[in-house]
Amino acid sequence: MPESSSMMDRFECQARQRGYRIIAGIDEAGRGPLAGPVVAAAVILPPDYRHPEINDSKKLTPAKRDRLYETIRADALAVGLGVVEAPVIDRVNILQATLLAMRDAVLDLSPLPDCLLIDGRNRIDLALPQETLIGGDGRSISIAAASIVAKVSRDRIMEIYHRQFPQYNFLKNKGYGTDEHREAIGRCGRCKIHRLSFTVKAPGKDQSALL
Repeated sequence: MPESSSMMDRFECQARQRGYRIIAGIDEAGRGPLAGPVVAAAVILPPDYRHPEINDSKKLTPAKRDRLYETIRADALAVGLGVVEAPVIDRVNILQATLLAMRDAVLDLSPLPDCLLIDGRNRIDLALPQETLIGGDGRSISIAAASIVAKVSRDRIMEIYHRQFPQYNFLKNKGYGTDEHREAIGRCGRCKIHRLSFTVKAPGKDQSALL
């Protein structure tokens, strides 16, 4: 259950009470698709920053995500991005690829944070204080902001891939295993951005709700 907007900064406030000053929220987009990269974002917001609309990206319309992406980019003290493509996902598995993307996103920040708030249960391989939060994208404004940046950034990458591989309609499905996408794989085979380690089931269970 998402926190009310007045509570979305409580983990950031608690971190500051423990003496941390540069707090980054980290989240990812694209763990489940059959094609394309996993993308992570890290966002450092100003102290005591609040915004009533910043929330879990999955709860927002694409238009609202795009608008909030620009707001976050303008307001944040720093934004970092990490992108891990399909061949690496196939080589190391999706969990390890996600953690690599998160690590890259943190290392892309300037200044480097002194505390990390991470969506989920897994820590990143960095010697920095970290707090993992299950459902963090609905509980922490920094993680929520990162979820929006990661989702919009990945969607834009998939729109570029759509121009290279229009037969899969990545513009619409963003690489997720919709019936249309799986039917296209059946007709055309997989392209270079498909995750070969992911099973492609026969059409019948549409995953469009994940988009």
